[in-house]
Amino acid sequence: MAKDVLCEVNSCKNWANGNKCNASSIYVVSHHGSNQARNSEETDCKTFEPKV
Repeated sequence: MAKDVLCEVNSCKNWANGNKCNASSIYVVSHHGSNQARNSEETDCKTFEPKV
């Protein structure tokens, strides 16, 4: 897994200072419901959880 995963969504509970993601794993899915995506706009990060 990548050593440094960057994320600018500071409303996520996995967000850490320096725009770092401190989740133990990352789950990204395609908008199309398949495992095919042509660019980043066709994907969503399912790891996101809002801060409480």
